Amino acid sequence: MNWLRVKTVMRRQFYALWRSPPKWFDVVVWPVVDVLVWGSLGVFVAQQNPASKASAPYLLAGIMLFHVLYQSQIAVATGFMEETWSRNLLNMMTTPLRETEYALGLAIYGLVKLALGMCGVVAAALIFFQFNLSEVGWALVPIAFILMLVGWGCSQFVIGLILRFGQSAEILAWGTLFVVMALSGVFNPPEALPAALQPVSKVLPTTHAFAAARESLAGEPLAWSHLGIGIVGAFIVAALGYWFVVSMLHTFRRRGFVTRFS
Repeated sequence: MNWLRVKTVMRRQFYALWRSPPKWFDVVVWPVVDVLVWGSLGVFVAQQNPASKASAPYLLAGIMLFHVLYQSQIAVATGFMEETWSRNLLNMMTTPLRETEYALGLAIYGLVKLALGMCGVVAAALIFFQFNLSEVGWALVPIAFILMLVGWGCSQFVIGLILRFGQSAEILAWGTLFVVMALSGVFNPPEALPAALQPVSKVLPTTHAFAAARESLAGEPLAWSHLGIGIVGAFIVAALGYWFVVSMLHTFRRRGFVTRFS
């Protein structure tokens, strides 16, 4: 492991982010808009039915935690896509850079980008709705870890699909997350989903992370059962994602798919 090469990958991504203002949309604009939309919906529900005044915190906590998943996935996936958009993939493959060094550089970059995005989310919720995500309590630490790990795992699946099928698979970088959002009960328990989808929802580690967050907001003790299942599931997702991207990279090299990006 050469840390100089890891640092170089990080610097390359930050240069691309800094010199392209539209790339800040995912970091600043989209998170704040999401907080405004879902927070306003919660306030509206509470105004129509005072008995539902607790809906706004649940919606805000859900969308804020979803952005932990979103930012951790999209940063790594778009970081790789940056190499395909700039036709730089072939150049990278001719350097001594190892796959693990590149993946670690993207992961650290994604972590910093996640921190920047969450600053905007937390500030927007605090300023507009007087809601602080720390109300979730200490459960926030393992919940955020589960969501980050699943986000990184999902990004590996997306990168593997792009390597295998080309740039036509890039839409999955965004589409995959919203499928996970629909099935994970970000704002509602899995029992509110159609009966056919509930077994799928209960398998996802993200479902247990959001369930633990709702229980903590309700003032209940730390949901160790949900957190335990979520952590184990997150490691499985990350391991499968790593295996998948390594397999697709092997196919990518063996079949000469690099010509798609050069």
